[in-house]
Amino acid sequence: VQLQASGGGLVQTGGSLRLSCAASGGTFTMYYMGWFRQAPGKERELVATISSTGTTYYADSVKGRFTISRENAKSTVYLRMNTLKPEDTAVYYCAAKPKWDRRSWSESAYWGQGTLVTVSS
Repeated sequence: VQLQASGGGLVQTGGSLRLSCAASGGTFTMYYMGWFRQAPGKERELVATISSTGTTYYADSVKGRFTISRENAKSTVYLRMNTLKPEDTAVYYCAAKPKWDRRSWSESAYWGQGTLVTVSS
């Protein structure tokens, strides 16, 4: 499956952005979808995931501020980011993990190219 992320940019502290990730080349509902991010000098970290039926999981650092959603008819996953903070600055990656694969995201997922989010203070 191929993933194309978009929607990153420069925003001020407290602002909002919506990231989109369009998937192609696979049956979208057979994948868990996730957003990860990697800040400069840091390891990649999980931001949020969503199952094909809409069950979500969030990292504590974004709970209450970010919302992950998916539109299966459009094979697209979104990440709505509100009340952005400078520490949210990172390259954001979308990922697709096959439902049947019990391995970790890092071992089994397909990854998009990333989109840069910069939050200015």
